[in-house]
Amino acid sequence: MTFREGNGGFSLTLKRNCSISPAGLLGVFAALAVAGLAIGIGFALAGAWLILPFVGLEIVALGVAFVMCARRAADFERIELARGRLTVEVAEAARRARYELDAGRVWVQVQKGRGYGARVLLRGAEEELGLGRHLDAASRVELAAELSKRLRLQPAN
Repeated sequence: MTFREGNGGFSLTLKRNCSISPAGLLGVFAALAVAGLAIGIGFALAGAWLILPFVGLEIVALGVAFVMCARRAADFERIELARGRLTVEVAEAARRARYELDAGRVWVQVQKGRGYGARVLLRGAEEELGLGRHLDAASRVELAAELSKRLRLQPAN
């Protein structure tokens, strides 16, 4: 969780814990592909030429797995509270959604979901939104407490 304060509000960004950058992931893929291809060519030159199609298949499968991983690496949830409006932006793979809720005390409620993997629920007058998909259980409790505290400090509309 990354908090930023300012202008009477706050901003919170929740992201996946990515251990490698996209450029690093590309470097690892290139190194594995070159190593696999070198080993495959070595066996082909020794007379086992049928290994090359399998090496190619392995490189393609590894590339697909890395692309799927990289697509999700940039997922995030951004929560902003300013001037009585709670704005939540959710990015998952290629899809982005933006939600705006009236942050008056009467209109937005924060509830902690029950059970393993349950998200923090924001309930507005007309919609319900689950947050914390990239957090562990303890961090979700902390998020719910912080959001409740911040919403209580907002002036009623």
